[in-house]
Amino acid sequence: RWLFNQAVCTLYAFCGVLFGLCSLASLTVLSTVCCLKVCYPAYGKCWDALPDPYLHHSLHAAVLLLCVWAYALTFATAPLAEWGSYGPEPYGTACCISWDASSREATLYILALLLFCYLLPCLLILASHAWILRRVRGSRRAVGHH
Repeated sequence: RWLFNQAVCTLYAFCGVLFGLCSLASLTVLSTVCCLKVCYPAYGKCWDALPDPYLHHSLHAAVLLLCVWAYALTFATAPLAEWGSYGPEPYGTACCISWDASSREATLYILALLLFCYLLPCLLILASHAWILRRVRGSRRAVGHH
């Protein structure tokens, strides 16, 4: 059973959701940026106007990381704002999102998590890798013709 009080359970669940969402969002952004760099080499040239060449890479990365954390925080803090909830897992040994919540808001939160925090990132990762493979195959054929 869960050995601590509800506040610790909520904190534990919040951290698990936040870091899990950050991980998947980071992988999504990484695969998308790789796809853009491979398929559209001019991607990121808008940052080149900055005087320091290292600054534009750092600023670009910082903006993307800020977006990842904002995205994850949005969905992780939703149960704290009464949209969904955190509670003990079915076996009671840890805490996470209350999947069995029966309210309309909790159901909508779970659906939003499914769509925006699982399906959308997975589809973006798959599409990015598919585009990269397509570009690599096209480049290999072009080199083979020469």
